[in-house]
Amino acid sequence: MPEGDSVWRAAAELHKALAGQTLTASDFRVPRFATLNLAGWTVSEVVPRGKHLLMRLQETGEAGGAGNDGKRALTIHSHLKMEGSWQVYAPGGRWRKPGHTARCILRTATADVVGFSLGILEVIPTADEDRVVGHLGPDLLGPDWDMAEAVRRIDAAPDTPIGLALLDQKNLAGIGNIYRCESCFLSGVHPAAPVSAVPDLAGLLADAKRLLEANLGSARRVTRESSLRGVRGVPRSGYWVYGREHQPCHRCGTPVRRGMLGPASGMEDRVIYYCPRCQPVP
Repeated sequence: MPEGDSVWRAAAELHKALAGQTLTASDFRVPRFATLNLAGWTVSEVVPRGKHLLMRLQETGEAGGAGNDGKRALTIHSHLKMEGSWQVYAPGGRWRKPGHTARCILRTATADVVGFSLGILEVIPTADEDRVVGHLGPDLLGPDWDMAEAVRRIDAAPDTPIGLALLDQKNLAGIGNIYRCESCFLSGVHPAAPVSAVPDLAGLLADAKRLLEANLGSARRVTRESSLRGVRGVPRSGYWVYGREHQPCHRCGTPVRRGMLGPASGMEDRVIYYCPRCQPVP
């Protein structure tokens, strides 16, 4: 499922394929933007913001016809949600996903870029980006990362379960369910424990940031420390608790349990995984 590291990798791939390229065609398969034509616009950059993708474009002198001053800037804003993805193909390449799930097609002389099953897709003036991502907290993988500010935002609601506070993107941006579960395990904290019961909140966030950064280079996500250090003979795979219901805890051998946590701040119930011995139920 897309989390901060997945979005970071997607942005890097899109930036490599599109930055500096002029669109030869665009096709937005959502009613609101179905008539929008960005052919002739040049992609300046693609950047991640938490779990959001911002594809920034500049209008060239030819785009838009007479009277165009060539200085307008637009942003294609997307969010993958649970099912979405962006994929890059050679021009005319065969898609790996069903055509009916395509929501955006961007063509250049060197690549076809297709967004499938995007949870959010809109085109806005670049100057208005703050309207769609300004509510986000510090980005664990971004240049704006501010540990003290993230801790301050989370501490402002001491009775909130830490597992919900970590998923609230207004507190900090980039953590999804996998890193929520794994970070709580490393800190020995049950996801349902209140924020006020977390002995080292900064340490928990530091673990989350470390895990996210360690997975930027590969889509094969891992969180176990021995694997992250690249110990010889240790396969690059495996989680501490996520998805390991009934399997023995890597630390104490107690069977890992699965539960549900929520709702809060409009979030629906989400699955949690934890070790009942290493992370006592509050």
